[in-house]
Amino acid sequence: MAETTVSSTTTTTTTATTTPPPLPLKIIAGADAFGCSLKDTLVSHLRSLNIEVEDLGTSSYYSIAAEVGRLVSAASTTPSSPTPEIRGLVACGTGVGVSIFANKFPGVFAATCLSTADAANSRSINNSNVLAVSGMATSPDSAIEILDTWLKTPFKSPCPASNSAPWGEEIESFLDNSLSEMPVIGAKISDPKQQEEGSINTSACALCCLVKNRKLDPIEIIPGGAMKIVRESPTSAIVSFKAGSVEPAHHHTFGHDLVVLKGSKRVWNLSKKAKYDLVVGDYLFTPAGDVHRVKYFEDTEFFIKWEGKWDIFFDEEMEVAKSEIEKEAEDGFEVVK
Repeated sequence: MAETTVSSTTTTTTTATTTPPPLPLKIIAGADAFGCSLKDTLVSHLRSLNIEVEDLGTSSYYSIAAEVGRLVSAASTTPSSPTPEIRGLVACGTGVGVSIFANKFPGVFAATCLSTADAANSRSINNSNVLAVSGMATSPDSAIEILDTWLKTPFKSPCPASNSAPWGEEIESFLDNSLSEMPVIGAKISDPKQQEEGSINTSACALCCLVKNRKLDPIEIIPGGAMKIVRESPTSAIVSFKAGSVEPAHHHTFGHDLVVLKGSKRVWNLSKKAKYDLVVGDYLFTPAGDVHRVKYFEDTEFFIKWEGKWDIFFDEEMEVAKSEIEKEAEDGFEVVK
């Protein structure tokens, strides 16, 4: 009887030690056209596991991955982030492009996984919180296996890279330290004294760095505005407006994507009778031909991208725009957040 009792106790202890961690509270998902079918399959699988999913739908691989990355980053860098953590799921043709753009946000560790071994290694070694999959190279059944492995593998657990054995003490210590060291890589040290003290400013991002040391040229047709072309085809630019500036209703022959880098603004899409309040980090796409008016509440900078040559066609005078903004409470527009 004594031996039976010991055996039972040992078995219970072993089971408790190897119990998988809680599944994520929420998965934020998105894909491009090449990955949307696989993403839909995985979203259905997640919901069958009673995991909450926020499906952002389909867009260009860089836009959808950036949106997923931004939301996961906001959760991972907020002190009161929920537990279990919020993770992301992105898919494109190869799984590489979405991984690149999701990883542009602090606290995001996106990994492209083409096998269950990749998934286990990315969780055990890199503490990956965004899974990127390939719509062209991975079958639905394989993708589900990859996702299940990624969900259930804890950080620092045995994985193919460790020959399925526990990590040694030295490697485990390295992995622990990596969690605090990885986020500061690439951050700008603006003060030499900070460098000496090891204090790094982690607020810099790739888009913000585009503004550094660039002189913006005034936009003569809109007071308070300035712009600098960053690249051609597709064309992108950094644009700034002073607080209180107004862009009268206008439209373009091209659609454009923008991300706010500094400040805040309100955009009225007159074609859709919707208005958008945008602050730092917010993204907005305006389709070609949509008439829109803009008001800047503070000094504001944003990154904008479009296809083709720049053009602008005004649909109202400046004084009309200001008058319409003053009586916006009566405009009946839907506020889109």
